Amino acid sequence: MKLKTQLCTGEKIHLKQIETDYRSGERPDDKEIKAEKKKLGRKLEHLQEKLFASGSRAVLFVFQGMDCSGKDGTINHVFSEVNPQGVLTHSFKAPTDEELNHDYLWRAHRYVPERGYIGAFNRSYYEDVLITRVHGTIKESTAQKRFKQINDFERMLSENGVTVVKIFLHISKRFQLNKLIARIENPNKNWKFDPSDLAEREHWDKYQTCYEDVLTECASKKIPWYVVPADDRTMRDLAVLQIAVETLEKLDPAFPPPVPELQHLLPKLYEEQKKY
Repeated sequence: MKLKTQLCTGEKIHLKQIETDYRSGERPDDKEIKAEKKKLGRKLEHLQEKLFASGSRAVLFVFQGMDCSGKDGTINHVFSEVNPQGVLTHSFKAPTDEELNHDYLWRAHRYVPERGYIGAFNRSYYEDVLITRVHGTIKESTAQKRFKQINDFERMLSENGVTVVKIFLHISKRFQLNKLIARIENPNKNWKFDPSDLAEREHWDKYQTCYEDVLTECASKKIPWYVVPADDRTMRDLAVLQIAVETLEKLDPAFPPPVPELQHLLPKLYEEQKKY
């Protein structure tokens, strides 16, 4: 079962031409989805254990998307089966005073996972060429420079043992509206509602344009963007889980070689074991 995702490698992207949901007949039934998620979850758990044991590379998943696209939920569902000690997550909010006193990539670089770990960014350094452009807080010439700097940053990470996997959760404007309404209607979801989300929604078209630029200017065959249809949360999670497993399978992490010298410890331990 291979789900549909748009792979962006540098060609011009038009988000209106990319589906945000799966058409009738494309969606497997819930039983198939559950079985596939269970199978992939076990694979990811095993691959993550080998990645951690080898300590040879790290994997950084960068999640971007419009408000209500489900970045938190995706990270939670996809990595819930793996050892939590081997997964590091970080959410990027408005920069602090300390972060503003550094270059814009500093706050992201300090949270890049070390070798052996999986990292997941909920939003990222891409906010510095998204919200900043939408609200005109940087010049267009600055944005163009930042596209090149981000490409250099990701290439540097890749060449130094960090595999960067970029995922854009693609939702429709209608889906976002329904999620905002649900957060207001359900008292237990009120805490998720931020009035600023409504203000940002007014800039939907501008955000789409800026995302198209990011998906075009900051993508290559070596470090592409995956555009995942995200109106259906179950299918969204399954698609990202497939991407995660495929990424680690390509890395092919392996357990360190056995240590023959340890074998001489076994006779003594076996004798002690007889006492229990």
